[in-house]
Amino acid sequence: MNCPGYIWARTEVKILAMDENVILRSALDKNLKSAVTTAFLMLPESFSEEDLFIEIAGLSYSGDFRMVVGEEKSKVLNIVKPNVAHFRELYGSILQENPQVVYKTQQGRLEIDKSPEGQFTQLMTLPKTLQQQINHIMDPPGKNRDVEETLFQLAHDPDCGDVVRLGMKKSMIYSSLKLHKMWKGWLRKTS
Repeated sequence: MNCPGYIWARTEVKILAMDENVILRSALDKNLKSAVTTAFLMLPESFSEEDLFIEIAGLSYSGDFRMVVGEEKSKVLNIVKPNVAHFRELYGSILQENPQVVYKTQQGRLEIDKSPEGQFTQLMTLPKTLQQQINHIMDPPGKNRDVEETLFQLAHDPDCGDVVRLGMKKSMIYSSLKLHKMWKGWLRKTS
């Protein structure tokens, strides 16, 4: 059985068939679940499928300076609108299996547990690098709280989604800078 993989190409989603590779499939599933959880934390208690898919697709651009200066700001919407069916196929089972979500597929609506307990559960399943970035944002210098303590505090904060968004943005900027430096180094070596 092949596992579908998805690649963003301009404004459409391309589906690729992957060989039976348990490690690759596991990594893809983990990545999809992380994207959903991150988006949940940045959305209100009730929202549409389209809102969710826009938030997920926007994660890729959250640290991209071109989205602030110059790039068409509706780029994410242009990716999502014509591909809602593909997004449903990609994320449908994750949404239906998540115990913190009420997924009303007929109406295209979702409701998520926004209680402090629900948000803490979501925060604890975020990728470790994002958790550490959030800890860095929330933890004042010299206090050195552990990540779990910081996430517990954040789960009770009405600005939780904004902090997660900032953490994502900083993580993406850091990753972009790191990749840029690696690329420049590679170019120097091959020149």
